Amino acid sequence: MILYEGKIYESSEQNRLLEELQRKIPDILQREALSPEITIDAVDKLRTDLLEGKFDQLLESIPQDMVENYKKQAVVLLSKEHLRMKVRNELGDRAEYLTDEFTGFSRIRVKKAPLGVIFHIAAGNMDFLPAYSIAEGLLAGNINILKLPSADNGLSLKLIMKFIEYCPELKDYIYVFDTSSTDIQGMRKMAELSNAVSVWGSDMAIEAVRGLAPTGAKIIEWGQKLGFCYVSDPENVKSLDDELKGLAEHIASTKQLLCSSCQVIYVDTDDMDKLRGFAERFMPYLQDAVDQNSSKEIGVRARDTLVAYTQRLKSYLGEEDKTDGVIRGRGCSLIIREDSKLELSPMMCNVLVKPLPKDKISKALYEGRYYLQTAGLICPLFSRDEITDLMVRAGLVRVTAASDMSSYFPGEAHDGEYALDRYTRIVNIQEYKE
Repeated sequence: MILYEGKIYESSEQNRLLEELQRKIPDILQREALSPEITIDAVDKLRTDLLEGKFDQLLESIPQDMVENYKKQAVVLLSKEHLRMKVRNELGDRAEYLTDEFTGFSRIRVKKAPLGVIFHIAAGNMDFLPAYSIAEGLLAGNINILKLPSADNGLSLKLIMKFIEYCPELKDYIYVFDTSSTDIQGMRKMAELSNAVSVWGSDMAIEAVRGLAPTGAKIIEWGQKLGFCYVSDPENVKSLDDELKGLAEHIASTKQLLCSSCQVIYVDTDDMDKLRGFAERFMPYLQDAVDQNSSKEIGVRARDTLVAYTQRLKSYLGEEDKTDGVIRGRGCSLIIREDSKLELSPMMCNVLVKPLPKDKISKALYEGRYYLQTAGLICPLFSRDEITDLMVRAGLVRVTAASDMSSYFPGEAHDGEYALDRYTRIVNIQEYKE
């Protein structure tokens, strides 16, 4: 299905509509820039309807505990107050200003303007990501073309249609296509209509986009990241039981499927006996969390079982550590390894546990510098600032409590950058004196 000018069309109409859109875009750009308040109003109305249960039928395919969590987040994150703060923080308090005067030089007026047209290629690992990506493009004043992820279940299109229902002014700024990733010509045409391509996904997806985007188009990458937890001096952590319980709950609730999820637990040691001792202490917490977070929905349980079984088969093929390096539980495992490489775990509550002495943090993380994002810390309060500074110097952009690695904090950046800032350009205009 295709959403074009607020109406639904069959996918077979794609080529015709893209040709028409090419002629339409200059007319839209001719108009006054889209005010962020229009988008803020639409998102706030979506928030109200979500909290009142008007979308419950649309959300039936999502586990109920996740729906309740989304609603709790929506109370703040989709509110007018938060969205206005987002615009202010990411675009700056001064939408337009004059530079200081220097003898012999003209002053310039500096302002931020939309990029123009953004082609969004969304990933399918977060339920509301396609709609959220469109909302950010609108807040920055852009025309938005969205390619839906193949795993999308129709929820994104319905939510985006609600934006237009609430605020019809947005219909000329939103175009959604369910184009297959194998339709290279269709995706190339969308990229050619755009000033920038915003791509969410794996290294392979980003490389593919680089190949189809025209020369001069801005590539805005939101690539794959790897999160980890760092445990230092655990015997001096006063709330260690609570910290370990929080880490286990994080792993079990996210199934390690998010960029911010814990893939590796690093322990500040080079003693493998101590490393195994930590893993044995942590396993009961992980097992309890996995048991409490096991879904009663047959589809979710089937998926989790298949993924876990696949990892077990890999172990028989020599692709996983031998049994004496793995502490297994029911639906979970801790895989003990001697190296300090940051890498993707088998996921689904199968966690890598590795040694990493504090004086080797920078060396180990430099190897994975392109994938750094979130570090959760379990350490004494007196050493937290020191270890945080080490993480920041190594390249991390988020440092949190272990339990909050995938939590969202109002006002935070994404992968170390503000989306709205990336979706705009700085314009310099010479000031003339009469």
